[in-house]
Amino acid sequence: LKNDADKQKCISEAKRVCKDGGKIFFAFISNDFVFLTEFGYDVNYFSNGDYDKETFKLNDFPFVFHTVGAARKLLADGGINILHEVASDGASELLAARINEMSDEEFDEKVGQFKVYARVQPEHKTRIVNAWRTKGKITAMTGDGVNDAPSIKSADIGIGMGITGTDVTKNVADMVLADDNFATIVSAVAEGRRIYDNIRKAIQFLLGSNLSEVLSIFIATILNFTILKPVHLLFINLVTDSIPALALGLEKPERDIMSRKPRDSKDGIFAGGMGFDCLYQGVIVTVLTLTAFFIGEYLETGKWVFTNISDCNEGMTMAFLTMSMAEIFHSFNMRSQRGSALAMSFGQKSHNAVLYGAMVLALALTAAIIEIDPLAQMFDFTPLNLKAYAISIGLAISVIPIVEIVKAIQRAAAKKK
Repeated sequence: LKNDADKQKCISEAKRVCKDGGKIFFAFISNDFVFLTEFGYDVNYFSNGDYDKETFKLNDFPFVFHTVGAARKLLADGGINILHEVASDGASELLAARINEMSDEEFDEKVGQFKVYARVQPEHKTRIVNAWRTKGKITAMTGDGVNDAPSIKSADIGIGMGITGTDVTKNVADMVLADDNFATIVSAVAEGRRIYDNIRKAIQFLLGSNLSEVLSIFIATILNFTILKPVHLLFINLVTDSIPALALGLEKPERDIMSRKPRDSKDGIFAGGMGFDCLYQGVIVTVLTLTAFFIGEYLETGKWVFTNISDCNEGMTMAFLTMSMAEIFHSFNMRSQRGSALAMSFGQKSHNAVLYGAMVLALALTAAIIEIDPLAQMFDFTPLNLKAYAISIGLAISVIPIVEIVKAIQRAAAKKK
């Protein structure tokens, strides 16, 4: 498109066709994001608030558009040369007759060259979907008629129309648009990614936390001392682990959520380095907890002892406080697997009020069982002085900068790849 006049001419023709053409669908492929979004608003492809210009760009995704009937003639009213100029990335239109002339092998090889199809039949749509799947791509297919059902069923994600769609199409579809608005697809993808991200965050937080408990008990057993009692572990699991984990499920979507490539359907829950993250984060909390115990032992006895330690209430109390606080502060890290939680909160002004409330509640309950005498006696805790508190909380809060540093290293390594 040469200028604004061409854009307005094209948009006007698009609006006329979408309003008067019934089930005639067509679209444009362009690197001009402003033009595409203007067009999307005018033909009800987008609605206000359905996407974020900072994070979502149409040309991040390999769309394939279908035209039917007189699509070429309809576009010719706005200048047939517009179609070729817009398809500046080398993609071209392909008539159904040409698909019939191509073997499966040839079509599978060349399918990436075509972005616009005309006069396609049901079997052609299925071939297009299967060709993209052969290339290892995640495919989505939309439709409303009976003839769309085979291709919708073949796609990884079949999308049916809730208002104009037939019962057959709705039955085979994985997702049904209740409002027949294509913008809903974008919203659904974003919400699905947010939910999946939050599930992974909660699992990573819980596994890392539980690993720290297991390692602490294991090392203490080998060195012949008691670092935490069963009732302490029960409290940590029920309070300082569970409450923040539930709050992580309400985390807002990250800014880059719609610019990511679709994940491989074969990826497991630990894909993307999550297993390593659980391991190193669990080790960090373990080291901090053991450090607090040994410091508590030194403050109580005046000497450094690392093995064969008899009951040390101050060391045990500091270890409990450090582990509980560290896991609470670590839940803040879990707002993003790779992104900086500090940048999210202070730079991007993205906040999870429920998580903050959960952290405060867990902190208050932890402090209560240490400071309220009847509760402290039930848990075999000893009162801590200000110095012991400062050391324990200082160790616990250090989990935030340590994980931030590791994340920065991981991001730098990912950029090099």
